[in-house]
Amino acid sequence: MNNNFKSTHSTATGGNRVWLTRFAGLLVVASLVACGSSVKLDDVPVEDRTGGGAAGLAGAGGTGSGVDPRGVSGVEVPGMDSQQPEAMARVVYFDYDSFEVRAEYAATLEANARYLKTNSGRKIALEGHTDERGGREYNLALGQKRAEAVRRSLSLMGVSESQMEPVSFGEEKPAALGMDEESYAKNRRVELTYR
Repeated sequence: MNNNFKSTHSTATGGNRVWLTRFAGLLVVASLVACGSSVKLDDVPVEDRTGGGAAGLAGAGGTGSGVDPRGVSGVEVPGMDSQQPEAMARVVYFDYDSFEVRAEYAATLEANARYLKTNSGRKIALEGHTDERGGREYNLALGQKRAEAVRRSLSLMGVSESQMEPVSFGEEKPAALGMDEESYAKNRRVELTYR
């Protein structure tokens, strides 16, 4: 009697597995069919509302992207028009693929630290930048590490944390538009921008 139970039970379990596998397969197929679209994207009419077309924009200072650059305004960041301290270096450059602050920039950081300690109401954005080599995410992270390294240096010199804001632009705002080592070196930097 016990043997009959085992054979009936194993047959029922095997049948359940087959049924469950078939059900899972049907569920996957149904999901894929539901995700499909019958809209033909090639047949969608595109209307040019710029009056000159994308080619006309490229000749008028555009990039040919179909966006009229005359209708795009810049981003307004509070404090960007603040008076910057005169006759004080505000850029720290870095070696390739590095976020170590070089000793030659100690005087630059000390001068900025003295200014910030004397003017405790001033705030500073530490804007980390990279050259264009490397992926976008990697460069954003490297720019952030560079900005944080400058923040740590200024903090060790007595600048209040509340006065500093490290931010990364990665490769998005190059100082030089070249594909040579001189241009790359100018782009690997942290700019100290007073707000």
